[in-house]
Amino acid sequence: MPINCKVKSIEPLACNTFRILLHPEQPVAFKAGQYLTVVMGEKDKRPFSIASSPCRHEGEIELHIGAAEHNAYAGEVVESMKSALETGGDILIDAPHGEAWIREDSDRSMLLIAGGTGFSYVRSILDHCISQKIQKPIYLYWGGRDECQLYAKAELETIAQAHSHITFVPVVEKSEGWTGKTGNVLEAVKADFNSLADMDIYIAGRFEMASAAREQFTTEKQAKKEQLFGDAFAFI
Repeated sequence: MPINCKVKSIEPLACNTFRILLHPEQPVAFKAGQYLTVVMGEKDKRPFSIASSPCRHEGEIELHIGAAEHNAYAGEVVESMKSALETGGDILIDAPHGEAWIREDSDRSMLLIAGGTGFSYVRSILDHCISQKIQKPIYLYWGGRDECQLYAKAELETIAQAHSHITFVPVVEKSEGWTGKTGNVLEAVKADFNSLADMDIYIAGRFEMASAAREQFTTEKQAKKEQLFGDAFAFI
């Protein structure tokens, strides 16, 4: 059911990437890893992962939206949000959606993989795990074109230092001045694990990335399809 929201703030996170805080007129119950749609028209609903976690959102919903110049689909949403913030108008959302939420009843280690602003999906899951004191091993791999795209890198490094069961691995495609892992984030994962058979894998990024992960992880690293979670899998 559509819900009216006020736009509380819009903050740049990186080049063409924004953190947007929404305040819905009524509480929105969701699970870590679900998404909402922004209603732009009767038949125009645009999906975005919820970056906040259920236990910590305190009546607010956080989104991370990448709106590069060539991405009118997301750019139009950001412009609509900016207009609502300036005028005090409402944004209409529909939530929650998605089946790729965290499986808390599983004892398996967790592998969180994000490409670009797909980080908002794994951010919700990671934050939920920390707030609920889930202690099983968690590995977070985040890939971007360059270090600038990894806008929460310092925060994640601090989290990993504070929690011995959490490992954060940033991966960039452009390596000028970069001393960490370079190249494709899926290749980085495959290089670091002999087998993914005993892991729950949560992934967010472009559809082609999710498709490649499912193909490569199941054939090369013994991952089980029923332990692969991502909203893209409902469409590919």
